[in-house]
Amino acid sequence: MTFGDWVDESKFKIREYGPYRGGRSAAYAFWGGAARRFYHSLGLDRVGTHVLDRDWDLLLILDTCRPDVLAEVAAEYDYLSTDVPELTSVGSTSWEWMERTFTDEYADELAETAYVCANGFSKEFGRAFDFRPEGFGLLDEVWRYGWDDDRGICPPETVADRAIDVHRNTDFDRTIVHFMQPHAPYRSLDAVGRSSAEEREGHRRSVWDLLQMGDLSPEAAWEAYRDNLRWVLDDGVDLILENVDAENVVLTSDHGEAFGEWGFYGHFRHVAVDALRQVPWVETTAEDTGSYEPTVEPEDVDLATSVVDDRLRALGYR
Repeated sequence: MTFGDWVDESKFKIREYGPYRGGRSAAYAFWGGAARRFYHSLGLDRVGTHVLDRDWDLLLILDTCRPDVLAEVAAEYDYLSTDVPELTSVGSTSWEWMERTFTDEYADELAETAYVCANGFSKEFGRAFDFRPEGFGLLDEVWRYGWDDDRGICPPETVADRAIDVHRNTDFDRTIVHFMQPHAPYRSLDAVGRSSAEEREGHRRSVWDLLQMGDLSPEAAWEAYRDNLRWVLDDGVDLILENVDAENVVLTSDHGEAFGEWGFYGHFRHVAVDALRQVPWVETTAEDTGSYEPTVEPEDVDLATSVVDDRLRALGYR
């Protein structure tokens, strides 16, 4: 968001929601943008461990997953414990993580890697990102054809279906599966989700706007975030772990999510705070029981730029 965008957004919020609520949300947005420039100008965002330097066969990316929320649901899953190992991510947004993870420096490794991706920023390969899509052994952009318009996101079961098919029927050294959950929109906040998707004069109220304005409690937002995590674990991760053979599986995230820590809500590029940069690094195994047969057929879909932008806005990116 440019400064001009912030000014327009701020005017809209103050006019629509009043000087206190609208102004408060605008102030938080300004702080996030200022902090991003501060961290980046000093090079403080240039930290983190590159996942391609670590040992794994199958890497499951749970977008925006924090270690503490994973610990909260650990008792419900055999492969989790309340003591969740952590890693410092190379990015605090998906854009930053992708740009710094998929580089020509790792071209040989990526040529033997399948990337099953639900995150629309993969559209930037060969454009904003130097690494080109043909540099992967396989790039399956599930978000292009597996998008659920009603829920405004690519569901985890669709991503898992494609991941199982790719893993069973290809012979790459490594597979990366990039789920969108627990990233917003949150499935349990149907009423809030509808209001946050309402567009007036080109503006939308995100979950973070609602939090900043006091229209959504922190407890309700956290519970919805935790529910989205259960969604991806139940319908995505569990399905994969029972239907592929992989000796070294890792559950991690591209970045975290802020719920008010240091005045941050959501996530911002270049911001090196723990809520955004500390991610899980949980190791487990997978065994193919043959209990699931994939049914989703990949499609070669050429989406208009406006459609891609709409899908990113549905995820809270303006």
